Amino acid sequence: MSELASEPLDLLLFPTWLVPVEPAGVVLKEHGLGIRNGRIALIAPRAEAIKHATRRTFELTGMLLAPGLVNAHGHAAMTLFRGLADDLPLKSWLQNHIWPAEARWVNEKFIRTGTELAIAEQLQGGITCFSDMYFFPDIASEVAHRTGIRAQITVPVLDFPVPGARDADEALRKGVALFDDLKHHPRLNVAFGPHAPYSVGDDKLESIRVLVAEMDAGIHMHVHETAHEVEEALRLHGERPLARLARQQLLGPRFQAVHMTQIDDEDLALLVEHNCSVIHCPESNLKLASGFCPVERLWDAGVNVAIGTDGAASNNDLDLLGETRTAALLAKAVAGSATALDAHRALRMATLNGARALGLDEHTGSLEVGKFADLVAFDLSGLAQQPIYDPVSQLIYSSGRDCVRHVWVAGKQLLDNRHLTRIDQDRLLVDVHEWCTKIANSDKL
Repeated sequence: MSELASEPLDLLLFPTWLVPVEPAGVVLKEHGLGIRNGRIALIAPRAEAIKHATRRTFELTGMLLAPGLVNAHGHAAMTLFRGLADDLPLKSWLQNHIWPAEARWVNEKFIRTGTELAIAEQLQGGITCFSDMYFFPDIASEVAHRTGIRAQITVPVLDFPVPGARDADEALRKGVALFDDLKHHPRLNVAFGPHAPYSVGDDKLESIRVLVAEMDAGIHMHVHETAHEVEEALRLHGERPLARLARQQLLGPRFQAVHMTQIDDEDLALLVEHNCSVIHCPESNLKLASGFCPVERLWDAGVNVAIGTDGAASNNDLDLLGETRTAALLAKAVAGSATALDAHRALRMATLNGARALGLDEHTGSLEVGKFADLVAFDLSGLAQQPIYDPVSQLIYSSGRDCVRHVWVAGKQLLDNRHLTRIDQDRLLVDVHEWCTKIANSDKL
C-alpha cells in the first residue's frame, strides 16, 4: 500500500499499532504511515517504509494511530451554554430555557467564541471532523477555516425567527450563498438543516428538497428524537415523521437522520430503501431521557450508523471517544446481546461511518493511500491500559480522551503532545469566562 514517487515524504510515522479501519478488524504492527502533500502516501511494513526518503520521522512508541474521529452531530457554539439548564426533559429544556437563552445571547461574537471552544475541545479529544448545526453558520465556517479542522457546516432552518435569520427564507438564501462560497474549500462543506419535522413546515421542506437536489448537498435533521414527537405527529398528521419526509421525497443517501430513538418496522424499511444514515447520540438521549436508538438492529439491516455528541448543553461534553464507549455498552443492553457493537465496529462507527454519513468517506474516515491524512495518535502506554491483548478493545473500553496525544488534519498537526498548535488556549479561556460572567449575572437565564 504505497505510492512511489521521487519526492520525499513530508512525514513518516511509526506507531506501535496502526488501525486503518478499512479493511475492517485489521490491526497492523511494525508498520509505518507516510504523508505527502496532506494525504496518505504510504502504508507499509517498517522495513519497507524506512527506505523511503522523508523530511521527518516520528516514532509513536506505545501509541495507536487511527483515523481522526468524526463527530457527526453537534451544535458547536452551545459550549457556552454548557450546564445552563440541566436535568430537564427535552420540550421544557428547549422551550423554557435554551430557546430564550439563545434569543437573548446568541450573536456573532457568541458564535465565534463558542465555536472555537468546541473545536479546541474536540481536537484535544481526537476529533478531526465535525458537523455543526447552529446559528450564524458563516461565522462558524470562518472559525473552522482558521483553526484547520474539517467540518460540515449545517445551515439551520426553522419556521420562526432565529439569531442571524428573520425567517426560513432568509436562512436558505444565506445558506445558498455560503454553499457557493465554500464549494471549493478543501476542508469545509455545507449541508442544510431543517431543525425537526415539528419545527419546519411542508413548504420549507419542499424548498430544501429542490435546493439540495440542485446542489447535491446533505440534509441534516433531528428525527424521531422522542416518543412524544412521534405521537404528536400521528395525532396531528396521521403519519409518522419519517413517513412524512419520505412522502416529500427528502430521504436519500445524503439524508442524515439524527437521534432516531423511535424505530418501527416501517421506519426501518424506509431507512434501508432510501439508504439514509442514522446519527446516534447516546449520551444526550440518555440525559434527556429521549429513548434508545436500536443500533444493532440498524447495523444488521445494513443502515449506516454514525455517532455524534450533540451539543454541550445537553451532553455535556464533546468527547466522542467516551460517546463511542457509551454507544457500545448501550447497544449490548438494548439488543440483549453481549456481542452487539464490538469494539472494532464501534471505532468504525466513530470514523468511517461518520465520514460516510457526511458524504466524506472518499476523503477521510479510514487510513488508506490517497485519503487525507486526518489522524489521531492515542497513547496506550498508561497503567489503565495494561496489559494490552487487543489495542482496539483497550481504546474503546479502557481509555479516555486524555490518551489523545497528537492530531493531524490534512497532514497539518493541530495537536502536538496535547498542545493546540493553532488556538491560543489562554486567550480563549479569558473570552469564555467573560461570556460566563455575563450570562450568569443576568437576571434572566
